Amino acid sequence: MRTTVTLDDDVAAAVEKVRRERGVGVSEAVNRLARAGLTVRTDQKPFKQRTVAIGLKVDVTNVAETLELLDGPGAR
Repeated sequence: MRTTVTLDDDVAAAVEKVRRERGVGVSEAVNRLARAGLTVRTDQKPFKQRTVAIGLKVDVTNVAETLELLDGPGAR
């Protein structure tokens, strides 16, 4: 099938990289990238953030305030 598409700069760069590395034409590079994008990996577990209580005695939600508390007001 022939068609005309407009590629974003990052996609065009990826096509060019595959084309150079594999020694293939633009169509083959686009096909390889498209096939790779269509492959769905179902073996991955969902990401779960683990947390550990480390016993901090300061509130670190405000980084600047925490640094001033730890380093002193003249540290800047």
